[in-house]
Amino acid sequence: MNNVILVLKEQFQNLGIIRRVSKYEDKATYQSHYLGLLWQVLNPLIQIAIYYLVFGVGAQQDRETGQTPYIIWMLVGIIAWFFINASLLGGSNSIYYKVGMVSKMKFPVSILPSINIASNLVSYGVMMAILLLSMFSFGIRPSIYWIQYIYYFFCMIIFLFSFGILNATITVLVRDYHIMLQSVLRLLFYLSGSIWNIETLGNRFPKIVNILQLNPLYYIIDGFRDSFLDRVWFWEKPTLTLIFWLITLILLTLGSHLHMKFRARFMDFI
Repeated sequence: MNNVILVLKEQFQNLGIIRRVSKYEDKATYQSHYLGLLWQVLNPLIQIAIYYLVFGVGAQQDRETGQTPYIIWMLVGIIAWFFINASLLGGSNSIYYKVGMVSKMKFPVSILPSINIASNLVSYGVMMAILLLSMFSFGIRPSIYWIQYIYYFFCMIIFLFSFGILNATITVLVRDYHIMLQSVLRLLFYLSGSIWNIETLGNRFPKIVNILQLNPLYYIIDGFRDSFLDRVWFWEKPTLTLIFWLITLILLTLGSHLHMKFRARFMDFI
């Protein structure tokens, strides 16, 4: 537990550095492109259009989302997924690629996954603005349940950091891990309910649905939909909430322990 406290303390003590470095990385990534940072929005918009044509129009998913238009239902899930996916993959490589730079500067290696998460917040914020405009255009109005978004956003950030510090450490120790993570995330894209409603399997495969709902990513994505569309409070799902926080705490504890144990030797492994 001491390792967890130390790692979390390093994040709060270096919030200014996290913010400044994340802004620099955004500019550095797109400085050679004519459209610059605009690509942070264009790329996900193009992917959203493709998924909507395939799953919304082609697979007629509107039948599975009740009264909510599929495009809105999908946007809530897929915007969260784009942010989660980018943060997990980028965070996994964050220490491996930048540990040499950090060794010459005065800030802890543990903030590198946080820098990656912060750099993805810009595009996430823009996409959320597009989501809100889309919901208003379809006649979906704010309700008291929307305040619950703050809770699920916090869940998403703490989970991403907990899993990110673990991924980043293991990637340094075992380089093949990042490739495996990419494959797992491709599978989780379909199993997390971001573009199709896994609850429709309930009538035929109830046990499978119960297992899929234990996925922390499903908890976050479905929680956003509960807040914006379905009007369900998180305490109405006590079992899933407890399991989510248990998994997150395990990841944070394990990730912090491995990180503190090996970070003095990161350069040797690389």
